[in-house]
Amino acid sequence: MMAQMQELQQQLMKTQEELAEETVEASAGGGAVRVIMTGTQECRQVVIAESLLDDGDVEMLQDLVLLAVNQAIHDSQALAARRLGPLTGGMGMFGGGG
Repeated sequence: MMAQMQELQQQLMKTQEELAEETVEASAGGGAVRVIMTGTQECRQVVIAESLLDDGDVEMLQDLVLLAVNQAIHDSQALAARRLGPLTGGMGMFGGGG
């Protein structure tokens, strides 16, 4: 039993390390704002189309960034749940239930 727990722990650690390298991309405004996030919910990149800056509509830009970030978080949590679910038996130990 103890050996199984240690093996499970090693698999969980390996999967979490892999999630730190895997990314998801979410966008808003037809791709005008893109957010790239890891499977461990670390934001790696935010890309904003120059045309949005030319527009000068700060509120719209803020809304689009907010939408893209929230979608990236949701997608990242779903990725983590898919990867970790088989290991945790669906216990929901790592968030991402959404």
